[in-house]
Amino acid sequence: MKVRAILNPRAGVSPDEARRAAERGHPGWHDFDLVLTEGPGHATELARAAAVAGAELVLAVGGDGTANEVARGLIGTKAALGIVPAGSGNGLARALRIPLRPAPALHALETGVRRLIDVGLLNGQLFLNVAGVGFDAVVSRAFHDSGRRGGRRGLFGYVRLSLREMLRYRAPRLVIDTGKERHAVRPFVLTFANGPQYGSGAVINPGGKLDDGELELVILDDRSLPALLAAAPRLFLGGLERVKGYRRLRASRVTVTAETEIVVHRDGDPETETDRIEVRVEPRSLAIVAPAATASDPAGPFSASGAPGSRGRDGC
Repeated sequence: MKVRAILNPRAGVSPDEARRAAERGHPGWHDFDLVLTEGPGHATELARAAAVAGAELVLAVGGDGTANEVARGLIGTKAALGIVPAGSGNGLARALRIPLRPAPALHALETGVRRLIDVGLLNGQLFLNVAGVGFDAVVSRAFHDSGRRGGRRGLFGYVRLSLREMLRYRAPRLVIDTGKERHAVRPFVLTFANGPQYGSGAVINPGGKLDDGELELVILDDRSLPALLAAAPRLFLGGLERVKGYRRLRASRVTVTAETEIVVHRDGDPETETDRIEVRVEPRSLAIVAPAATASDPAGPFSASGAPGSRGRDGC
């Protein structure tokens, strides 16, 4: 198999570590190369070039943002995306059951299966896992800005920023239109979920499937600060769907309008503020390689254990 790895040097894996992991444990990949990104958007160019050059598998070595950029370069090609998680949250990698250390992740991908997943488009821009407006978008922007200033990353940094932003957050008034129904809401969180979690084990969309042809619109109504703080552990411990004010809508297309411009994020990266959002799903439009199903979890994040796109061992 011809494999190209695209590494974000700001992630937690060094180029030497990635090369050693590939060379040490994966003799099946006789044609393996590693390239580094040089700035925002570069991973998309490198992925597109790898697909044109005949790569069958393109690895995104980094976080959800790196996976997003690599996927943008692979849409419409025959190459599949693989993820070697090295970011702060690694939401999509966790949903796909990919180990969080380089060598086990590479082994899981080498023995994985090729599948097709849905992707979302928010105002024409791709997201793989989750996008949204509201508090999560505000925290994403603060987290992104903190990283640029050299602030602490990881779950601890995210929680610290979340607590700070929670004290000053004011929920926007929004109108959601799915084409079949309209809802006027004032949400603490409005998430467009393809996968089940934000990352770091924070499950916002329990049971979410990546290939069911629809998105879940997760709404958590704005509530008092004590009520929100009391509900927060359920993101990690389970049962968030039983919290008062939590609801889900399913749709393949949705429009959200706001009274004023609001913060938006895609796969954890903040976008330019806007007062209108159009979201839609492109069913099963991206090939990925993921670990094979297990007896205890035959479907995992997919709608069926034998979903179209599977090709058996070695994925490609």
